Amino acid sequence: MTNADHRGRATMDGLHSLGAVTAEIFGLPLEGQTVQESKPLRTEDETQGPPLKPLVFRVDESTPGLVQSVLLERGWDKFDEQRQDVEDWNLYWRSSSFRRAEYVNVKPWQRLNHHPGMTNLTRKDCLAKHLARMRSRYGESLYEFTPLTFIMPTDYTKFVAKYFKEKQDLGTKPSYWICKPAELSRGRGIIIFSDIRDLMFKGTYVVQKYICNPLLVGRYKCDLRIYVCITGFKPLTIYMYQEGLVRFATEKFDLSNLEDYYSHLTNSSINKLGASYQKIKEVVGQGCKWTLSRFFSYLRNWDVDDLLLRQKISHMVILTVLAMAPSVPVAYNCFELFGFDILIDDNLKPWLLEVNYNPALTLDCSTDESVKRSLVHDVIELLYLNGLRSEEKKCGRTPGNSVVSLARSDQHEFCATPNSSSYASLIQFTTGSKSDPAVQNSCPKHTRTSQLREMMSRQDRLLTKEAAKSKPRHKAWHLPRKTVFPYASQSQPHKMKGPAGDLPEAESTPNDHAGNFVLIFPFNKATFGASRNGLNVKRIIQELQKLMNK
Repeated sequence: MTNADHRGRATMDGLHSLGAVTAEIFGLPLEGQTVQESKPLRTEDETQGPPLKPLVFRVDESTPGLVQSVLLERGWDKFDEQRQDVEDWNLYWRSSSFRRAEYVNVKPWQRLNHHPGMTNLTRKDCLAKHLARMRSRYGESLYEFTPLTFIMPTDYTKFVAKYFKEKQDLGTKPSYWICKPAELSRGRGIIIFSDIRDLMFKGTYVVQKYICNPLLVGRYKCDLRIYVCITGFKPLTIYMYQEGLVRFATEKFDLSNLEDYYSHLTNSSINKLGASYQKIKEVVGQGCKWTLSRFFSYLRNWDVDDLLLRQKISHMVILTVLAMAPSVPVAYNCFELFGFDILIDDNLKPWLLEVNYNPALTLDCSTDESVKRSLVHDVIELLYLNGLRSEEKKCGRTPGNSVVSLARSDQHEFCATPNSSSYASLIQFTTGSKSDPAVQNSCPKHTRTSQLREMMSRQDRLLTKEAAKSKPRHKAWHLPRKTVFPYASQSQPHKMKGPAGDLPEAESTPNDHAGNFVLIFPFNKATFGASRNGLNVKRIIQELQKLMNK
């Protein structure tokens, strides 16, 4: 046996041993074993160590109760600052944004549920500016999914000119407009008007053409709440949730009464207070919500191509994120869950209304319970799966030979996989580089994090220099570190293919889905390459136009 063979055998033994340690810590079965068959493999030193503790989530007064409930269901512990070390937590999920210092100081085993710079997408005025810029650069036809928009007070003169020109063109026929506060949500402060004398605003507002031909279900207006999770911006990685909510107005649509918000607004925070909320309404039934799957089933009964509509929505999501992604600061160990509000008109054209920074996770009805609880579970699972697979590649494991299917089944190009810390798992664990004492000593003691780190250190001598080599550091709010992700998933790693054949082994494998989340970007090898080292928006737009033209 040659020296190379000895080194290869030692490396594989080290990886198998590391897998056994990881499986033991997290209660996972070893390869070839079921959960019932797996048995603990403890060394003499490990048996004498402190008992293992569950993973820990941190909250504040803004953290949704549903998130806490789901994490407790999954066996997590709630962080107690009186009993636990200040750094002894793994996930911090809250509704309010994080300060810059919190991104800088986040540890490798921690995860934040917000990414910096998201107001560029979720503030209505910022979103309008970014979309207007993309429209002027790449054409009206590509970005025609948003209504004509004016930002007040800056665009007041332009709006007045447009209003009176349209009034002259239409004659006695009225035109309709909607005015929204730039920063508020849940339908607060909205005005719908036809007469410019009814327009009143104080502060920053957006005024848009009101879509007066919405698709009606039993004569009731509705919109779609589409959930989108971005797990990284370098490379850009977007997942769209296949389930969701359809929110109904609780009074029949009526353009002759613009002041009836129960007829024109679909926000459930408004309609659950309406007189008709509990009534059984035509087609809609009781309440004001359907699941997205029920809505698409309803459309199929009317011979609507629901797959085509889903594809249009996914393209809209990608184009919207592309409008602001280049301006987002680089940050690691964070993710973002958005709520895209989309209205379908009677020509089956989807319109983007707004993007919500903190999609509501309150449970007001049984529909909320069925959709949102699964949503939070799948967010956690999505982040687990991405981290595990990318690290398996880093550790030199040989992927399987199966090929990941795409969200679009008629495509012939397969997704390439980002090889970046942006694909990190929800919980990251440091290997403790010997050249960086600060990193070595930064892990809290007597937790799964610290014990895994200590066990991994004993395996380092078995790994080859190539497998242990760290990536160059990026200029970022938080520097990525060499990590290991000790979570198992039901999905197996895949070997990806591009148009020219197998992708290089150096590229980690993406997850095409987790639960009801489906990868919508990158959608082929070209778009992965165009987002991996910086964002080549022009190239991505070209690829997206090819896809849309099919």
